[in-house]
Amino acid sequence: MVTVVGVRFKKAGKIYYFSPGEISIKSGDDVIVETARGIEFGNAVIGSKEVSEDKIVLPLKSVIRKATIEDKNKYLENKSRQGEAFQICSEKIEKHNLVMKLIDVEYTFDNNKIIFYFTAEGRVDFRELVKDLASIFRTRIELRQIGVRDEAKMIGGLGPCGRPMCCATHLGDFAPVSIKMAKEQNLSLNPTKISGICGRLMCCLNYEQNTYEDIRKRLPKIGSFVETEEYKKGEVISNSVVKESVRIKVKSSDGEDIVKDVSINEIKLISGSYEGTIDESEIKLEIDGEDEKIIKDLFKAD
Repeated sequence: MVTVVGVRFKKAGKIYYFSPGEISIKSGDDVIVETARGIEFGNAVIGSKEVSEDKIVLPLKSVIRKATIEDKNKYLENKSRQGEAFQICSEKIEKHNLVMKLIDVEYTFDNNKIIFYFTAEGRVDFRELVKDLASIFRTRIELRQIGVRDEAKMIGGLGPCGRPMCCATHLGDFAPVSIKMAKEQNLSLNPTKISGICGRLMCCLNYEQNTYEDIRKRLPKIGSFVETEEYKKGEVISNSVVKESVRIKVKSSDGEDIVKDVSINEIKLISGSYEGTIDESEIKLEIDGEDEKIIKDLFKAD
């Protein structure tokens, strides 16, 4: 077992493990840590705890100290300077006629580097831009191209549900999301209804996917025949993952058709099959005059 603390450098950012050494770190403490890109200011969202070695990447970087008042003031000063750096870089991008969109600016804690985050359709030759920025700021300059999902996470906003976007509030990492998830959850396959502000499939499709997969393994397909305690044979005419039930058509004692809603826990499959997983190759999108490029972008990984 190894003693670690979990440190986050941005709101809803990824949590990184560090070795606290002899320093007592509690959740909520601001800390100064050693990272691959230099000395950084972060917040300990996970206090000192022990984890198995197979869950971390060794060797761990160290916590240098708890943040002092001077450290916090320096961090806030760096944050205040980012607006000016953003404005200067935007002007230089326009001057060099570069097809790129500046998203965010970040100073490292020790001011050894300034990182400019941007999006662009393809590769951008920004060598002259870097030279201009280096001559102005007199420090190392890094331009980092990011995807549209990362752009949405940095900028934030309201999702289609009307709530603040998940990626900007609590999601540390982006989990893979597929069109199969939308199909298995019986959602409309209209791309405009299952995509987020970033133009990619909504992250929330992943939240209940495990539950849907489990239920679909026990949910008979329409047309299957099942047996219940009350009826020896009934045909499934509809099913519901959300209600975990099926609607069956059975014969009464006088030969009339009766429709009953039954829990999947109260039935036994006689013939037919279960819903199970869906083959993505059989999924057809509901596209009505949509631009083909928009559809292709929806399924990109970033």
